[in-house]
Amino acid sequence: MPRFQSDSDARRLGEALAALRHDRALSQAEAGRRAGMTSQGWGLYETGKRSGLYRPDVQRRLTAALDATPEELLQRQDPPVTGMASEGRPFVHAPPAAQRRLQLSNDDLAPWAASGVVVEYEPGRWPRRDQGCVIEMADGEVRVRLYESADAGALTVRGGPGGLSAQERIARSETRAVAAVTARLES
Repeated sequence: MPRFQSDSDARRLGEALAALRHDRALSQAEAGRRAGMTSQGWGLYETGKRSGLYRPDVQRRLTAALDATPEELLQRQDPPVTGMASEGRPFVHAPPAAQRRLQLSNDDLAPWAASGVVVEYEPGRWPRRDQGCVIEMADGEVRVRLYESADAGALTVRGGPGGLSAQERIARSETRAVAAVTARLES
């Protein structure tokens, strides 16, 4: 496993990853999806800003998403690295998550999203702070809010009838599922 001596080493390896992705005609979003991450996360590896790229397990995961090998990644560097070996089990792609869509019927989240906007969300994916979320309540109601935080007893969200400035605490016992909004589709 090579040890990076400088940021330029990480940047060169990231550029090699970008070159492999370009060879396969994939966008960062598609490559990230295949690896189970966001396009932003993938982009951090390509720019050398995410330090884990030198780890063999990370190299196997990212190159497998491109139908490549860690050896191909190392050969794409300028100058190429030779004498490296990859060991371990192969990366198995996670099945693509089923995206769901929901059309908003009110302006509770305006200006973030207004009535008529369709939000796409991914069941099983937990939201980050200030990210939209779809909350399936135990009584069958579905709420779309901006996620703030959570603790053992409740979720804290923004939005609802009071607008984006209104904070709401929802007891976990009242919820069935929480999913991150991954896209807003405006017509």
